[in-house]
Amino acid sequence: MPELRMVAAWIVLSVSGAASSAHADPMTSEEIRQDIIGRNIFLAAPLGGEFPLNYRRSGRVDGDGQALGLGRVIQPRDSGRWWIANNRLCQQFHTWYNGAPMCFALTRTGGSTLKWLRDNGEAGTARIGAPIGD
Repeated sequence: MPELRMVAAWIVLSVSGAASSAHADPMTSEEIRQDIIGRNIFLAAPLGGEFPLNYRRSGRVDGDGQALGLGRVIQPRDSGRWWIANNRLCQQFHTWYNGAPMCFALTRTGGSTLKWLRDNGEAGTARIGAPIGD
């Protein structure tokens, strides 16, 4: 779907240009489980705002891009599953990214900020939010 590719590119562009964290080590599987799982994670958006993803302890991930206007281009909400493999946070949505799985190395850049690096080389920044209920 061209619309999905356009939104995926928009999201990637929105979080590209992350501050360098060359001296920081990527998070371990245990750090990801402790600091990311059970929380809202907010991806920085290019024109302001944030794109929320919810990593639920149940193994479910869901997101809602409605506030950023994604409903005009693609399905604004989706859900899927997450897992941790080789010190990387992985996820697979039902429809976003055509349901393809993807994994991210995460590196802390501050108290509640991090840099992500996707397995295809795309990178961006995010903010760790409050704990969520399952």
